Amino acid sequence: MNKMLLSNMLSSINNGGALSMVRVGSSKDREGIQSALDSGADGILVPYINNKAEALEAVSCCLYPTQGTRSVYFPQRCTNEKGLLGYCGESNKNVVIALQVETADCIKNIDEILSIPEVDIAFLGQNDLCMSMGLFEKYEFPKMYFSDELNQATTSLIETAKKYDKILGLFLFGTDRVGEFLKKGFNFISIGNELHHVLAQSGSFMKDVEEVSKKEGKEWKKVPNSLNN
Repeated sequence: MNKMLLSNMLSSINNGGALSMVRVGSSKDREGIQSALDSGADGILVPYINNKAEALEAVSCCLYPTQGTRSVYFPQRCTNEKGLLGYCGESNKNVVIALQVETADCIKNIDEILSIPEVDIAFLGQNDLCMSMGLFEKYEFPKMYFSDELNQATTSLIETAKKYDKILGLFLFGTDRVGEFLKKGFNFISIGNELHHVLAQSGSFMKDVEEVSKKEGKEWKKVPNSLNN
């Protein structure tokens, strides 16, 4: 993403009183992590973590020395409110570090990954995890999301997160399973994305228009396409 656009988005979020989290490229995306935090992000979401070494690399990029290797620069948007010393002196305590749990190797190494004290959130990525475990090949969609294999992997994540007192998070399309995951201990749940919200709401409107037009004797149907079938 363009750095100026990212900075503007983070500024708007902050002005609205909400906290912000930026998903970066990977644990090796030092530039992306640095840029997001310098632009005022409150937290970082790091995808595709497989082992403790990758997790430690991501954590290091998020924290100033001596806990990490994030570089200090002034002025930056992140220092506007509290100044250089006010921000940098407190950042290591305040920055939210979230790691995406979305590979079979991550589940295999989940205990050593979540043993890292600076990690705040273990964010379950069901799609990539199913793909990594070969469940998309084994099951007809969407049965992989309810498979014994995914359930066992999720249970392992839940138990380990509880052991190390980590926040559990995940991404869902829609709200059908929110209650289920709240009961399992997932307190940080992302519901869709901007494109999903637009498609879901527009689809709902289109359905209402079809029903009303039929009721009024002026039946109308949308032209089928890949987005509304």
